[in-house]
Amino acid sequence: MRIYVAGHRGMVGSAILRQLNADGGHEIITATRAELDLIDQAAVRDFMQAKRPEAVILAAAKVGGIVANNSYPGQFIYENLMIQANVIHQAYAAGVTRLLQLGSSCIYPRAAAQPMTEDALLTGTLEPTNEPYAIAKIAGIKLCESYNRQYGTDYRSVMPTNLYGPGDNFHPQNSHVLPGLIQRFHNAAQDRADEVIIWGTGTPRREFLHVDDMAAASLFVMTLDREKYDAETDPMLSHINVGTGRDISIMELAQIVADVTGFQGRIICDTSKPDGTMRKLMDVSRLARMGWSARIDLRAGIASTYDWYRAQMDAGAHLRAK
Repeated sequence: MRIYVAGHRGMVGSAILRQLNADGGHEIITATRAELDLIDQAAVRDFMQAKRPEAVILAAAKVGGIVANNSYPGQFIYENLMIQANVIHQAYAAGVTRLLQLGSSCIYPRAAAQPMTEDALLTGTLEPTNEPYAIAKIAGIKLCESYNRQYGTDYRSVMPTNLYGPGDNFHPQNSHVLPGLIQRFHNAAQDRADEVIIWGTGTPRREFLHVDDMAAASLFVMTLDREKYDAETDPMLSHINVGTGRDISIMELAQIVADVTGFQGRIICDTSKPDGTMRKLMDVSRLARMGWSARIDLRAGIASTYDWYRAQMDAGAHLRAK
C-alpha cells in the first residue's frame, strides 16, 4: 500500500513510521515541512495529485503546552484547521478512500464524566486554555464524518490520551508533565539535589500511553475491517478513544520517575500552584471491543523513555565537544 504519513518527524508520526517500516511491504511517502507546507492549499493539492497515495495518516499538527496555547490561540486554531482541511480535502480529490487523522483528548468538555466516553463530545464547555486547539480537532472529526457521509470515503479518527516516549519535548518550560518530570528529576539526580518540587498537591490523576502503543493502535484502527469498525461506531460519532484505561496520581508518577532516574531526595508539593483538572481518564471500551489494548507497562515505558533521553543528551554533548 502507498501510504502518506503527514507529520512523520513528530513524536507520533515518527513512531507510526517505525511501525510501518517494521511491518514492511508498504511504499511510504513523506515530506518535510520545508518540502511541503500543509497550510498551503495549492501545494498540498499538487503533492497529492503527484504522489497519489492509497492511504493517508494525518499526524501533523501545531501542538504545545498550556503556555503556548494561551500565547498563540489564533495560530493554534488557524494552522490546525488549515492542515486538516487541506490534507483531508486534497486526499479526497486525489482519490484516497482511506484516511486516519489523529486528535486529542482535549476535545472533551472540561467537566466530562470520568472515564470520558466518545459520546461526551460536544456535551459541554471546553477547557479554556486549549479551546482553540480542541475546536480545530473537533472540526477534523466532523470533516472526516461529513466526507464519509457525502462521498462514501473511509476516513477515521483516533483520540489519544497523554502520550510519552521517544521524540517527546523535554523543554524545561514548554514540555508536558511526564517529560518535564523526567528532565527535572534527571538534573536533580545528577546534581545530587536534596529535593524536587512539583506543582500542586500531587493528587490529580492522569493517564499515560506510550507512543509506540499509540502507533500500533493507529494502524490497527486504520486497517480494521470496515464492517467491524462500523459495528462499533456511528456515522456522526465515529472517533475512537485510545489509551490504557488506567490512571495514576501525579505524586505516584513523580515517585516512579524519581526511582527510574536514581533521584534519592525528597519530593515536595508546592500547594500554592494549581492542580488543574483533578482527573482525565479515557474510556477505551470501544477500542477493546474492536480487539486492541495497550501493552507497554508505564514504569517500563518511562524507563525506556529515560534511556532515550539520556542517549540524546549524550549525543548532544558529544556534538558540542566536537
